[in-house]
Amino acid sequence: MYSFQNDYSEGAHPNILKALMEHNLQQEAGYGEDSFTRQAVAVLKQKLGREDLDIHLFAGGTQTNLTTISALLRPHEAVISASTGHICVHETGAIEATGHKIIAVESADGKLRPVDIRRVLDEHGDDEHMVKPKLVYVSNSTEIGTVYSKEELTGLSDFCRVHDLLLFMDGARLGSALCSPVNDLEFSDLPALVDAFYIGGTKNGALIGEALVLCREELKAEFRYIIKQKGALLAKGRLLGIQFRELFRDELFFELARHANKMAAMLTTGISQLGGHFLTDSPSNQIFPILPNGVIHELETKYAFYRWAPVDEEHSAIRLVTSWATPEAAVNGFLTDLQRLMADL
Repeated sequence: MYSFQNDYSEGAHPNILKALMEHNLQQEAGYGEDSFTRQAVAVLKQKLGREDLDIHLFAGGTQTNLTTISALLRPHEAVISASTGHICVHETGAIEATGHKIIAVESADGKLRPVDIRRVLDEHGDDEHMVKPKLVYVSNSTEIGTVYSKEELTGLSDFCRVHDLLLFMDGARLGSALCSPVNDLEFSDLPALVDAFYIGGTKNGALIGEALVLCREELKAEFRYIIKQKGALLAKGRLLGIQFRELFRDELFFELARHANKMAAMLTTGISQLGGHFLTDSPSNQIFPILPNGVIHELETKYAFYRWAPVDEEHSAIRLVTSWATPEAAVNGFLTDLQRLMADL
């Protein structure tokens, strides 16, 4: 059975495994003070075009989200998120467990816009009996595969600064977003547009790892204390440093993301040619085709994927996710099986 269930089913790119083995017996300092982490941070600063950034390496996305959000907010402050946001749906109440309310906003395409934030601010006003909205959480790409344009992100950024709100980007699939054919954002644009963001390695070729980038000076002070308190300061930080050094010292991070997007685009084209429709217009490595329930049932005998949502009594949307390691043969096999099943209808 081949899995299109997620983009972290495989281990890690061979370059990363080779580097981990090559340096396995080299003694290094702990807790992110090792030479590999210093090299990774240096190359990320160079790629982003800013030396004044603070960069911290974490093991996973939920850990990064809860540590960052809890550190940036005072106890009475709240987060604004699209209702599809990862912190709303797939993190077991991690943000609420740190004492911060998530204000969920309905969004058809998974993206937030200034009008959405304005509505939340108007509803809360200057009322100490309610939580105070302070941080806007966005994902790029979003949990339903959509991608922010530079104009959209700039509009959000400008609005947040006028209204003294922090803008935090979940970049678990940032590689896919930046390598999308519709993307017009540069990697180096991000520090000027958001206050904090992270670069996802787990879903783009690393064994584990996310790189949090703090762009705003007042957010940086004593941040390592918070990381340690939340159990996120990895003793063998070298494991993360080696991986991000390998991903970014050349163009490997972007090459892997482009491959994942290419495989998803092949699926999208093939499904469209077979008469399939989609729940969202996704240019990233997650797609959501709408198929007859009987066809879905048969596909489940050979492929793993999520049933995303029912559409009507006879059809449902499924989620197919491609990765840095997805072979063309798996995509072609899926399309061949789908063509056979659709022809039998």
